[in-house]
Amino acid sequence: MPESPRLARMLSLLVACSLLPGLAVRPVSAQNPQATAGPASVQTLKPGDVVRITVWRQPEMSGEFRVSSDGTIAHPLYQSIDVKDVTLGEATARIRQYLARLTNDPQVVIEPLLSVAVGGEVRSPGLYNLPLGTTLSQAVAQAGGGSDAGVLKKVRLIRGDRQEIVDLTDTRRNLGAMPVRSGDQIFLERRNNVFRDIVGPMASILGAAAAIVSVARR
Repeated sequence: MPESPRLARMLSLLVACSLLPGLAVRPVSAQNPQATAGPASVQTLKPGDVVRITVWRQPEMSGEFRVSSDGTIAHPLYQSIDVKDVTLGEATARIRQYLARLTNDPQVVIEPLLSVAVGGEVRSPGLYNLPLGTTLSQAVAQAGGGSDAGVLKKVRLIRGDRQEIVDLTDTRRNLGAMPVRSGDQIFLERRNNVFRDIVGPMASILGAAAAIVSVARR
């Protein structure tokens, strides 16, 4: 049956498209610079952002904290400090000014963390808070790297309402060095299985067709 392989490929394509409604898949290329461009520097803090506050020699005042919906830092010590829509420099100054009432000459460093979801065929899927400048390859490595069924040639990057397929094995273009952005979703695709993806569905179709023919002949 010369049409069988072609029919199986068409059916597999239709199933794959139906699983991702409303999202257009665009391969990363030179004609698609938006995906490969690095992120702009984080200028201001927004609700939902995560910041790492390090106070020198004060571990009880240090840690990773989320910016609450009202713009304050979600921690009893910092909950009175409003950091929404201010630069990192201004946020650092406000925290230092506040801590100066509690300790002498506090030395404070604030580092924004990017909330990135890594899933699919990785060993430790989850939501990660990653330092600014983390690359796509580093984000996948943070999630334990690819599983035995993972395909590094097909990493799906969802950014806003767009998604791209990135080949992390392409050392010439080095797309794995693309910096991630807060809110990115990264999914490692599963390795194709000929029996599962083509032979199985085709056998089901042929079985159903044979059953219909059998019933029609009765």
